[in-house]
Amino acid sequence: MTNVEVRVYPDLAEFKELLREILPRETIEVRSANDGIVLSGRVSGKQKLARALDLAERYAPTKVTNLMTIGGSQQVLLKVRFAEMQRSVAKSLDASIGIRTLGGNLGGTIGSGVYNQGTNMTNFANGDAIVSGNNAQGALGIGFSSGGVAIGLLIEALETKGMVRTLAEPNIVAISGSEAGFLAGGEYPVPVADSDGVKIDYKPFGIELKFKPVVIDGDLINLTIETSVSELDPANAVNFNGNIINAFKTRKAATTVEMRDGQSMSIAGLLTDDFTDLNSQVPWLGDVPILGALFRSSEYRREQSELVVIITPHLVTPVDGDSLTLPTDRIKIPNEKELFLLGNVAGKRKGRKAASGSVASQDFSGSYGYVME
Repeated sequence: MTNVEVRVYPDLAEFKELLREILPRETIEVRSANDGIVLSGRVSGKQKLARALDLAERYAPTKVTNLMTIGGSQQVLLKVRFAEMQRSVAKSLDASIGIRTLGGNLGGTIGSGVYNQGTNMTNFANGDAIVSGNNAQGALGIGFSSGGVAIGLLIEALETKGMVRTLAEPNIVAISGSEAGFLAGGEYPVPVADSDGVKIDYKPFGIELKFKPVVIDGDLINLTIETSVSELDPANAVNFNGNIINAFKTRKAATTVEMRDGQSMSIAGLLTDDFTDLNSQVPWLGDVPILGALFRSSEYRREQSELVVIITPHLVTPVDGDSLTLPTDRIKIPNEKELFLLGNVAGKRKGRKAASGSVASQDFSGSYGYVME
């Protein structure tokens, strides 16, 4: 009689050969453990790790032990550039006329301009000053009398132009698979009614960004991005229990893309073009050719804005703390002599540079900058 020990394990030879064919550049070690498979080694990304585990499940279902680690950098630096241009143009032309009889009580005013908002047209015909009610930048007044009739004519023209430039360049680092966020702006208090009364809720506004990077394979990065640019809008404010609450103007964009280290993607096309045209006039009199302009008020407003967001991911690794420097390292606090006697707001640096970083303190020489061919 003989006792024989029988060990049953998967056919690893076929599995190893198949693994080398599918993932030729990965250093994966395959071992058997009882009736299961143990995978160890170092792979270049999560996608390669998932492929190896899926292939192992074909030979040992639910009995695969994963001891593999992901190599390479798993921290992503996202460089974002927000650029927005806003332009507005507004023009208006108002005209009004006033007539009254001298030495009598008969008189009247007619027109669509600012006479009725502040200037007494009938007294203006006798030389009184113009009092404008809409802060117009250009006004032309003509007053004269003929016989027993005094006539006052006022024409006001207003033209405004404005341009706003917004630029922000945040840099954010996040580990693969984790979410990071950025906000450059502020939080606006908003009263909110609840069962206990009224509480204050803060709403963020400004330039906001949220992203989640996932390193898929080597330097291939999957990015889920949500970005928004918002500002207060007093024109659409509401009154809540006597409190004026401003509205918000918001431009949002959300997308998921795949890029390699150093490549850039642009979110463009966030363009708005608002045009408003208004024409008010005295009935019938405003339709008279040429002279009808004296009884008509016209204005138009055009507002344009364009927002562009450029995103560039980079794979990064931590460095020694002595290799970094701060803007404050290059500034020396002045002493009393330098501040009060010489009027210097920063002290003079003597000897070695004030920067403490080993890289920043080096004296680099030679050509530097950009080369264009």
